[in-house]
Amino acid sequence: MTRLLEPETVLRGRYKIIAPVGQGGMGAVYQAEDLRLKGRICAVKEIRPDPDATPEALAQSREQFHREASTLARLDHPNLPKVSDTFTEYQREYLVMDFVEGQDLRQIMEQKRARGEFLDEGLVLEWVHQLCDALEYLHNQTPPVLHRDIKPANIKLTPGGLIKLVDFGLVKLLAGDDSSTVTVLQGRGTVAYTPLEQYGGDMGHTDVRSDIYSLGATIYHLLTNQPPADAKYRFLNPNALVFPRAINPRISPATERAILTAIAMHPDPRPHDVASFRELLQGNSLPSPLLPLVPAQGEWYQAVTENRGLLILAGTLAFLALLATFI
Repeated sequence: MTRLLEPETVLRGRYKIIAPVGQGGMGAVYQAEDLRLKGRICAVKEIRPDPDATPEALAQSREQFHREASTLARLDHPNLPKVSDTFTEYQREYLVMDFVEGQDLRQIMEQKRARGEFLDEGLVLEWVHQLCDALEYLHNQTPPVLHRDIKPANIKLTPGGLIKLVDFGLVKLLAGDDSSTVTVLQGRGTVAYTPLEQYGGDMGHTDVRSDIYSLGATIYHLLTNQPPADAKYRFLNPNALVFPRAINPRISPATERAILTAIAMHPDPRPHDVASFRELLQGNSLPSPLLPLVPAQGEWYQAVTENRGLLILAGTLAFLALLATFI
């Protein structure tokens, strides 16, 4: 793994590195001090070049990065960190954005799981509605912007209760004719939250329904303390997905149906936009007719238990009716 920048390193004569806050195969994120604006703390995302890329490919990638980073800098929404600068240094690309205080939702969920508890569904849905606001804003840009890496670790809860979708590592801009896409960074997201079509890289056709899949998988994880079976495994094992209510029976049927619709393997049964998904969560619309409505695992047992008396009465009457035919 590439060596991290040392604390006190100053980038572009302005951003003094305080400490790394995250690292991956494609780069790292640092907390930094803005030396020009006293007291301002920012996040500096470092994007490392592909060591196997040709000089021509590197030049093209750099041009693409700056073009699309300028698009990100124009975004302005309360549930998104503001991108303020972009530059190249040490043969690496850098993106500067607001540093968001607070825990990410993965940390909050894991604290609950350690106590053998689940997050409250109402609280999770409050967060989700804020996420929907951010995604609707992104998807309504011209051209539309896809996030492509929505997951609990990329969502922060600020001390004031505001949700922030913090990582733009795999942002994608849809071409005007919706026939092709260009990507800020090469990558395919995190396995448990990535739809099957996204594994095609830049040749795969992704659209807003790909973000909806990732959002559905994120809600699944937050409400069950475990991620759903990933899309590639489900493709090979169609029965691999455990229904959310089989893990956490307190999840409402409407929320479960919305999750299952969002993480449908093929894009067609998924909600076609975030507004439609929000309606599903609120119980104001039905899932796609392309998605079979199958009771959650364990739901049959609960139904039988709750209606045992009626079932016994119905069985007795059926037996008496059958007996009468032989008299």
